[in-house]
Amino acid sequence: MKKTAVVRTLGCRLNSADTALIQARLESIGCTVLPDDAVSFDLAVLNTCAVTAEAVRKSRQELRKLKKLCPSAVIAVAGCAVEAAGETFRQEGADLILTNPDKRDLAKILSGHPALNRASGDMTGNFRESAEAVFPFRSRAFVKVQEGCNNFCTYCIVPYVRGRERSRKFDEVVSECRRLVGAGFPELVLTGVNTCAYSDEGRNLGDLVRTVAALPGDFRIRLSSTEPHINNRSILDVMAETPKVCRFLHLSLQHGSDRILRAMNRHYLAGEYADFVAEARAKIPDIHLGSDVIAGFPGETDEDFSVCADFVRRMAFANLHVFVYSPRPGTPAAVMPDRPAAEVAERRAAGLRRIGQRSRQEFIRSQIGKELPVIFETVSNGVVRGWSDNYIQLTVPADSARTGAIVRIIGDEKNLGTQNV
Repeated sequence: MKKTAVVRTLGCRLNSADTALIQARLESIGCTVLPDDAVSFDLAVLNTCAVTAEAVRKSRQELRKLKKLCPSAVIAVAGCAVEAAGETFRQEGADLILTNPDKRDLAKILSGHPALNRASGDMTGNFRESAEAVFPFRSRAFVKVQEGCNNFCTYCIVPYVRGRERSRKFDEVVSECRRLVGAGFPELVLTGVNTCAYSDEGRNLGDLVRTVAALPGDFRIRLSSTEPHINNRSILDVMAETPKVCRFLHLSLQHGSDRILRAMNRHYLAGEYADFVAEARAKIPDIHLGSDVIAGFPGETDEDFSVCADFVRRMAFANLHVFVYSPRPGTPAAVMPDRPAAEVAERRAAGLRRIGQRSRQEFIRSQIGKELPVIFETVSNGVVRGWSDNYIQLTVPADSARTGAIVRIIGDEKNLGTQNV
């Protein structure tokens, strides 16, 4: 199949990892993968997100853009929004609809294999991807290690569209990491719906991280998508003991009120979350802790929001993603009563964002005078920009640091940009 193809991606790091595998499968059948901003192509694969109604809307909007940009192209729509609203995408002109399991069969589907009309693929049990991820336009490699979720939070559609927790085979992950390090990638991001749920034949995420870290080469490992459950605390010891692991955790909170956490079916209370954060900071100095919070959840009172805001302030997150609650059809929360008015939810979200902005600024300032291992990635207008292991962006003159390698930089007001924060 000598065709040109683009892959456009919305959503999480796991989707980025899936996209890398999609690109590999396209190349395996002879497609030339173009940058995602190409304007002429034979095939487009749109890897969608469904975490919020807004994400589904943006996915549909992206489909319309692709059809307008290149009307003759075949457009395949894949990912979580397909699981949630596949028929909608078909009605809007998608040529192929691919469920999350269908992604693994993309080469067969595009080669004419009669897989288009079969039922959705297996969403249980540990798995092999049987493809080597391709990152033709990145300096950071996303490695998919886990799929699915067993938490069934009342607001979340992910367990319905990604299936139950399952993990990629240990040997395949290690093999892919070895190849990517050998190809010169200075950072590997281990990603999944809940990366800490990784488990294959008695080996957990800590075992996987230690094995990957033992590979020869100058590279670092970043973890994504973790849950603050007591069973996940062992990963803090691994991070503290393994220099190649970035001082970074995205630790989803969702709310600071115990009453709302129970309504959300989160598997911890605020005090347990705070204990996890305290232990992380004690064991890993200068760790970057990011989080997600939802404003306007059904039943959220002024008192609940006040408790949440105070808790978020005390946690002093290095970054905070704030979402206004978005009902997902088919989830328990979608039919819960007493949802705050839209303007109330927006006002509360804005307040949380202000708190998050202040704590982000404080975290950046705290790095002045400290040595930071940085991977510089982009060059423009005489400067080069990159990210430290604890996920702070630094900017230096282009002739003072090389790209694509770990460089140690002392943080100061200029390269951290603290004059502007």
